[in-house]
Amino acid sequence: MKFFVPFVAILFLILSCGQKRDTVEKLPFYNTPDFTPRWEGEGNLDLKNIHSISEFSLINQDNQQIDNSTLKGKIYVADFFFTTCSGICPKMSENMKLIQNEFLDDEQVLLLSHSVTPEYDTVEILKNYAQTKGVRSGKWHLLTGDKKAIYKLARNSYFVDKELGFSKTVNDFLHTENFVLVDGQGRIRGVYNGTLLLEVKNLIQDIKVLKKEQVN
Repeated sequence: MKFFVPFVAILFLILSCGQKRDTVEKLPFYNTPDFTPRWEGEGNLDLKNIHSISEFSLINQDNQQIDNSTLKGKIYVADFFFTTCSGICPKMSENMKLIQNEFLDDEQVLLLSHSVTPEYDTVEILKNYAQTKGVRSGKWHLLTGDKKAIYKLARNSYFVDKELGFSKTVNDFLHTENFVLVDGQGRIRGVYNGTLLLEVKNLIQDIKVLKKEQVN
């Protein structure tokens, strides 16, 4: 009997993981590494001081500079990967391609995949990877550049290591399954497990919610 409660709790987590949810009309904001959702209309939420992605400049698979100005006014999904990964990255790339195909001709939506091994993932390596994965140039940017800058961006801007990221250094390898949804003002609006198809379907749904928000 004493094992019943833990078993029920574990079973609930298993069953609820990746569940498709009902359509939402508004998305929260995420200001902190613990990803506590904050909603517009909360008494102490100042929309002028919402956390946003910091300034950066990286190079994509076409040897083009990608920075904040590239993303101004765009909704985008960001993740972190490396081309030699044989674990979670292939599934993440497969699911990112689903998002690409859903919004293939929508100029308002972009995808960013940052290499966490930029010393190996050169422009040439990323170009070859893009060709094998069906990456559309101009829609899905595979990014390389300074390793310290990428790791700082990942941990301090995208919160991909959650609160633990603030105590880590560039020598601590970065590996995360998170897909991060960012709005046209550079603010985090959703976090999803990029290895789970149902989570990706929720992400696609949330992109459509953000599109309506930006129109209004």
